[in-house]
Amino acid sequence: MNDSPAWLAAWLVDKYRDWSDNHGDLESRFDRDTLLAIITLYRTSGSIGSSFRQYFDFHHNSPRPHITVPAAFTVSTEPSHANFPREIAERACTDIRHWSSPGRGGHFMPLEKPDLLAAELTQFFTSLRPC
Repeated sequence: MNDSPAWLAAWLVDKYRDWSDNHGDLESRFDRDTLLAIITLYRTSGSIGSSFRQYFDFHHNSPRPHITVPAAFTVSTEPSHANFPREIAERACTDIRHWSSPGRGGHFMPLEKPDLLAAELTQFFTSLRPC
């Protein structure tokens, strides 16, 4: 994919359109400079292939041990994540302290809704402080 800058750009723009909370208008969520910066980072670093690794590994490795430290989940509106069942998370995490479905923000929530994500993280970490 990194062999063709046009293919890489088209693929990334397609994913940002499909996976973000943009209601069909990509530029309502990301300006062109941001999209071009993302494309440039993937192109110049040659890292598009390694960015897929986590998706392959998840399905091809043996089960991982339970996560026993406090965990937080903010479920985005991305179609593959929306209405994500808490029960699935509970199979992996034994101490879920925060679960939220704010109804906005897609796959790229840190870039799309940084204030929302910051508030979610603040709420979670505040709950961990000793009284």
